[in-house]
Amino acid sequence: MPSEPAPRFSAVRRAIRRGVGHTWLSVFGWRVEGVTDLPPKAVLIAWPHTSNWDFPFTLGVSYVLDLEFSWLGKHTLFEPPFGWFFRWLGGVPVDRRDRNNLVAAVVDVLKQRDELHLIIAPEGTRSRTKRWKTGFYYVALGAGVPILLGYLDFPRKRGGILHVFYPTGDIEADMATIRRHYEGIEGKHASRMSEITLGARSAPANEAVQHP
Repeated sequence: MPSEPAPRFSAVRRAIRRGVGHTWLSVFGWRVEGVTDLPPKAVLIAWPHTSNWDFPFTLGVSYVLDLEFSWLGKHTLFEPPFGWFFRWLGGVPVDRRDRNNLVAAVVDVLKQRDELHLIIAPEGTRSRTKRWKTGFYYVALGAGVPILLGYLDFPRKRGGILHVFYPTGDIEADMATIRRHYEGIEGKHASRMSEITLGARSAPANEAVQHP
């Protein structure tokens, strides 16, 4: 069995992170709401993704929820001398040159860990797109883990996890359910919000997985 990496933060530092998160969000008038009892392993959707401000507010929300999320990075980022730093930040190395096997590689990573919250922005960009990339869905389905519907609602200044969703394999029906959960959520730049749809066709399981 692969060894589980040591926690990136001690109990004291986690308490500090929660305090920092609460302080940061309160300065801007934000609050965390939604699901707080989270599974140990999941794919975390980051939506909507319309601004560079998304990242610091996502960090603040994750600190309050005591959530150590990880992200996918090009494997070359993790080579010496700074590879340790990107791992400490939560990076998970993947070889993105072989896109046909990228989803399978990420599924393997999730299966090998006892605890992992992998954050993915399904648009893959801050600009408006006509449909979501579906790599996140096939990763969760293949690994047998739920999808956390994370959000930032800028008009209400609220953020958190809307729902813990378990994919059924019927991607058309599941995307319709996900879309219903996100109704009323608005990003900082509403005109850049991507449509929560598969477009004219369902994407293949090897469609690119994007990190935020």
